[in-house]
Amino acid sequence: HVQLVESGGGSVKAGESLRLSCDTSSFSDTRYCLGWFRQAPGKEREGVATVDSTGNANYAESVKGRFTISKDNADNTLFLQMDSLQPEDTAMYYCAAHSIAKLCRVIWWPSINNYWGQGTQVTVS
Repeated sequence: HVQLVESGGGSVKAGESLRLSCDTSSFSDTRYCLGWFRQAPGKEREGVATVDSTGNANYAESVKGRFTISKDNADNTLFLQMDSLQPEDTAMYYCAAHSIAKLCRVIWWPSINNYWGQGTQVTVS
């Protein structure tokens, strides 16, 4: 049973930083795509950043240069380092995973055979 668990959300002021973590240890595929998504109240879910099993990262234009996605393979933790946070970054952030490594982009996510965490709230004032 795959279970993704996010942590690290919180409330910060504009310009500050947060680092989100996601425990992906229960997702054992060796070829994969991991991603961070967010959803603000009244808005559609949007892809923030993805990273595949070869280390290739992809970012939404709105976060390029401010956010960094990475994975610690030693303990299977996915990170999202968020710097220069702005009020428009306020949202629930979700960790997600699927097994199609060659299709690992923020603009596409499969509708089946994928896994999601419960989310962690980020609020920027």
